[in-house]
Amino acid sequence: MPLIVVTTSPRIAPGLLSHQAWQALRSGEVLTAAADHPQLPYLAEAGVAVTVGPQDPAVLVRRAVEGTLVWLAGDDENFLRAAGHAALALEEPPVIEVVPGSYDLPGARMLDLVGVMERLRAECPWDRKQTHETLVPYLLEEAYEVLETIEDGDYPALREELGDLLLQVVFHAKVAESFDIDDVAEGIVEKLVRRHPHVFGDVRAETADEVNDNWEAIKAAERAEKGTGSILDGVPMGQPSLSLAAQLVRRAERSGAPEALSHAVGQGVARELFDLVKRAQEAGLDPEAELRAAARDYRDRVHAWETRGA
Repeated sequence: MPLIVVTTSPRIAPGLLSHQAWQALRSGEVLTAAADHPQLPYLAEAGVAVTVGPQDPAVLVRRAVEGTLVWLAGDDENFLRAAGHAALALEEPPVIEVVPGSYDLPGARMLDLVGVMERLRAECPWDRKQTHETLVPYLLEEAYEVLETIEDGDYPALREELGDLLLQVVFHAKVAESFDIDDVAEGIVEKLVRRHPHVFGDVRAETADEVNDNWEAIKAAERAEKGTGSILDGVPMGQPSLSLAAQLVRRAERSGAPEALSHAVGQGVARELFDLVKRAQEAGLDPEAELRAAARDYRDRVHAWETRGA
């Protein structure tokens, strides 16, 4: 006879169980150690009786030899491990079968992050007092730390840094009064679907250049619909100056702005820097990335010089 272990995910609404799980729950006596298991009310509603309370793992597996038992698993990994060891100690152990009642879909752990943020905002004095404005330095810092791990090729660290950056998004969504994290996700999903008609519609785009052309055409239509037809709308003016100049030039020239517009920009060093940005653009280079790479090289050379001096 088997011992059937039914597992569920706390990130899936209770009662939404697989067909195999409902079959298992009706195949024998059901037990669980958790009096507050979220599935209990739904099992009671379905007429499935559950014995609730602590169980001896050795006794449980011996009983499973004689008849089918169903264990509704909760946060009891150690208990299940002990039951497995107890079963191995028997001459004729029961078959232990695991039936997923519900399981996480990709992205389900986001629900955990949202839940943690809800509690921090309610119970932590520091988190409770933050505003969009006070969080800005952390948003910028975390973004630059992500950039640094990528430049270093430190991809194990990238996972952690992306988490720190993701926290800032969830934090801002929680601070907001007129929207929440679901509104944020809904907005970007709609935008991605709208701007990828070659994936979600019937438009054909065989190359990355064709995808870019479609993207720019769709953005232009969106600007016209909003009544803000400038090709430079949406360029964040607070970004680093080299990136800012490069994005402005790229946007303008892609939309057909005459090159002569840039000839009278700035004076002295500013003029020279702007010309360098255009030269980088023409060479297919990112001027911000190029200067950052040179700065990192300079840092390494200074460190080497310090080491030799020591």
